[in-house]
Amino acid sequence: MSVEKTVELRHKGAMRFAAVTGSGHEVVFDNRVGDTGAGPTEVLLAALAACTAMDVASIMVKKRQVVDSYRVQARAVRRNEYPQVFTRIELVHEVEGADVGEAQVRRCIELSATKYCPLSAMLAAGDTEIHHRYRLRRTGGAAYEAEGEVMVTGPYRRPDIVATR
Repeated sequence: MSVEKTVELRHKGAMRFAAVTGSGHEVVFDNRVGDTGAGPTEVLLAALAACTAMDVASIMVKKRQVVDSYRVQARAVRRNEYPQVFTRIELVHEVEGADVGEAQVRRCIELSATKYCPLSAMLAAGDTEIHHRYRLRRTGGAAYEAEGEVMVTGPYRRPDIVATR
């Protein structure tokens, strides 16, 4: 079964555009000159961060991990030649909680990267190498900090295929 998504984009003058999603939400785009909205590649990077964050947050709840603070830092490198695609993206999941387990955080990120996040899968199947990393700050009785790389997906590799190896 497939699901159809829709967007209608309207020109608002100069390089400003407004997209209205099928669910009725508006996203404004512009270039650096007009600077009244985000650029398309910024929105793609933000959407990737949101996609993986929603997966990880949901899985953490299912694993009964209580998180006090969670954010995702996303950084991308684009090639200079056209089309100026992302060649490398680094996603860093920053998780803080009293008793959050490092193994659980790593597993949540792995599941998002290999199974649940469609944007990650689409980008990794193309020219983009995605580094899925974490920083953990446990604040409870056995306080500690840890960081590391969970995995790398792409380029030209479907994450669901990488996960089975």
